[in-house]
Amino acid sequence: MEKKFGLIGSSVSHSFSKSFFDEKFFREGLRDYHYDLYPLATVEELKKLLDENPELYGLNVTVPYKEQVMKLLTDIDSDAKKIGAVNVIKIQNGTLKGFNTDSDAFYETVEKWFPSIENASALVLGSGGSSKAVRQALKKLNIPYKVVSRKSTDGDYSYEDLEKDGQPISSATLIINTTPLGMSPNSNAMPPINYELINSKHYVYDLIYNPARTMFLQKSEMRGATIKNGLEMLHIQAEKAWAIWNN
Repeated sequence: MEKKFGLIGSSVSHSFSKSFFDEKFFREGLRDYHYDLYPLATVEELKKLLDENPELYGLNVTVPYKEQVMKLLTDIDSDAKKIGAVNVIKIQNGTLKGFNTDSDAFYETVEKWFPSIENASALVLGSGGSSKAVRQALKKLNIPYKVVSRKSTDGDYSYEDLEKDGQPISSATLIINTTPLGMSPNSNAMPPINYELINSKHYVYDLIYNPARTMFLQKSEMRGATIKNGLEMLHIQAEKAWAIWNN
């Protein structure tokens, strides 16, 4: 019996999810299982996609729909509700249930990679769905954080604020990019921060994995920072999604 899975987002051609699941299905001998990429111009197009593909059993969600998709779901897992973002949808008997596997995947990767969780502080670039998942993980790790977004809101910084005052960059030990800036094919873009302030005490994590070394990571590494991309996180969250779809 054919079973389909896939990824929805505004632009999905950058994603490694299809090759990850294609290889997985091949390895496990699941010949009737297929994974496809579904670019949607608006999140409302999800309904049409489901009508046209009754064999769909599960979807991953990428930017910019991790928050927007929540209003279209039948049910939302309590963790995803707490986070305020969904990156996995399970489709069963016409119902759509949302989950978040980003947060736990980020938690697992940081716990392994970042040595000085005690006395750490983080700067989270971006305030969207991925940022919300990262912030939930940082809370679990007891790492205090500040958020940077385009506009300064309650307690958050704007990029302009950072330009005037480099203190948030200098005092953070962990800097995480949760924005799509620098993602293929726009790989020359990067978050507009002062890279001169980054040094060897910084750990710099980019959730982007394509390209493997974004301009953000390259610039940080040139200043002596320890860097990490989002590929391991992608693999962990995908395995967690697979467990949800098959539970």
